[in-house]
Amino acid sequence: MDSDAQQIGDAQRIAVLGLGPMGQALASAFSRAGHAVTVWNRTPGKASALLGSKSASKSVSESAFGPVAEAGSIAEAVLASDVVVACLIDDEAVRRVVDGVEFGGRPLVNLTSGDPCQVRETAAWAASRGIAYLPGAILTPTPMIGTPAGTVLLSGDPEVHAVVAPALSALGGRVVHLGPDPARASAFDVALLDLFATATNGLLHSFALAAAEGIAPTEFAAFASGIGGLLPEMATRFAVQIESGDFPGTRSTIASAASSIRHIAAAARAHGLDTGMLDAVHTAIDRAVAQGYGADGLGRLATVYSA
Repeated sequence: MDSDAQQIGDAQRIAVLGLGPMGQALASAFSRAGHAVTVWNRTPGKASALLGSKSASKSVSESAFGPVAEAGSIAEAVLASDVVVACLIDDEAVRRVVDGVEFGGRPLVNLTSGDPCQVRETAAWAASRGIAYLPGAILTPTPMIGTPAGTVLLSGDPEVHAVVAPALSALGGRVVHLGPDPARASAFDVALLDLFATATNGLLHSFALAAAEGIAPTEFAAFASGIGGLLPEMATRFAVQIESGDFPGTRSTIASAASSIRHIAAAARAHGLDTGMLDAVHTAIDRAVAQGYGADGLGRLATVYSA
């Protein structure tokens, strides 16, 4: 890939665009790995913690880590870098702030959260402007960035990935390229966030129902933690069933789940609790039963949601 970037040894010059909590974590991880970091944020002043002072724009913090500088503009940040990493509110913001900036062959790694359709749109937008582009998704919270527990997924142009991989290794123990489809990392991200969002809201709703029945949160948590422990085995078992198309009802059946969900929803309604999530599950279960899958295992429901 043609680039006028200058690399010295294993250290690179990295620009981080966006200094929300995740952007700050990314910049800190790059600096700890010995890279020279230039940061930019739409609202000035957020770089003070990284710079080690309340200093003004363009000041530099020298330490055992790589130096950190704050740029006064996007163009300045790009010019000072070998690799540009964006972590903004959404893809529209990324396109808006970098539009018209000359990258000079420097790759743009976009770690902004977005859905697969947005990611494909931005990839096409970058290609139309000759920007070497690689989107990705961050799967871990800010404290884990730069640690062995940090996980970042990337997808898109393998050539661009080969260029940025050494620098991005600073972000965690698992930095994985999933192939040439630019939206594949985002697809993993939204599916995993689906699991997190529904599981978390299910847990919180169960606390509300328990409290309505006079059960103390700590008393309930002692048993709720056991439910969470079932998920890893279920994920593996359901994956095998979904790929094979075989859903044995040897452990539990959709018909029995239909009975359970009615009892749960009735208890929640009796206490005036919101039953929107439960009603959605009930609808899917009823659809599966109507399609003749009542005797199948719960894994069958994954095929019903797409019906």
